[in-house]
Amino acid sequence: MDDPVLKRVAVRKYTTAKVAKNDVYKLIAAFQAAPCGMHETDVMQMTVVEDEQLLTEIEQLTDNACYGAPLLFVINVKQENHFGIRDASVAAENIMVEATSLGLGSVYLMMAAGKLNTAPDLQQRLGIAAGFATSVIVAVGHAAETPIEDRKQRYLVTRK
Repeated sequence: MDDPVLKRVAVRKYTTAKVAKNDVYKLIAAFQAAPCGMHETDVMQMTVVEDEQLLTEIEQLTDNACYGAPLLFVINVKQENHFGIRDASVAAENIMVEATSLGLGSVYLMMAAGKLNTAPDLQQRLGIAAGFATSVIVAVGHAAETPIEDRKQRYLVTRK
């Protein structure tokens, strides 16, 4: 099974190894390639967090909900819009699939995103623009362990 869509799993334990800069660029490119509803490119922004102090502060704020990942993609959407949250989910999936193709682990984090929205000072230091809220955080890093799941029949599928 070489398809990164089929190989992608939620990784919740990471090594301390940093993600290579070239891989970070590829992950950002995957974010940029995400579809956007009605071509409204102004409803979504992202902050890439690699700074150890900021990572520590985010982990403390979120009760370690980012699993110690050395790299966070904080995806923010304009409040009160129709497409931002959907676009953020698709962009997050792009990042996670690209991470898998690069041999990295990742996980989609909504609860941590919600907690980040309660810390305006930290949001400001992260460069999150006024009028935007964090929709999702994608944690990425080298997996310390990779869960094995049989997902062949996870959901009901009906063919007609």
